[in-house]
Amino acid sequence: MGLDMYLSKRTYVRNWDHMAPEEQHTITVVGPEAGHIKPERISYIEEQVAYWRKANAIHQWFVTTCQDGVDDCRLAYVSRASLVELRNLCAQLVSLHETDPLEADRRAADVLPPSKGFFFGSQALDGYYWADLRETADVLDRLLAEPGDTVRNCAHSFWYQSSW
Repeated sequence: MGLDMYLSKRTYVRNWDHMAPEEQHTITVVGPEAGHIKPERISYIEEQVAYWRKANAIHQWFVTTCQDGVDDCRLAYVSRASLVELRNLCAQLVSLHETDPLEADRRAADVLPPSKGFFFGSQALDGYYWADLRETADVLDRLLAEPGDTVRNCAHSFWYQSSW
């Protein structure tokens, strides 16, 4: 039990009659449920691109930035610009922490403070806090380096959801 956090990437793959064959996606479904899934009806492929456990400062950032301050475990759209903002914030704080830990703690408490909640984990700016920020910056670096919305007929969107 506790705060679990998920970031998903949805890729639109719906085929339309007006699309040229080279623009269409091929979707193959195998496995025990294959007979119940119709590939021609698939509109999105969803990937879990990030997972955090009790990273309450990161969670609070998503609640404030993407959920209008309402922490209700709902699925929330996250713009690519917001992911860039979070990545930059985490990377800047981690970099500052490496050179001036006291100043980093002061700044982190102002711009990315830990938050309280039901089994949300520690509110300390401890090693776990800094590891969460480092991991977030690394994960978002890799994610944002992937091809974006410029891929023809293949729009991506990002979604955040938590459970506790």
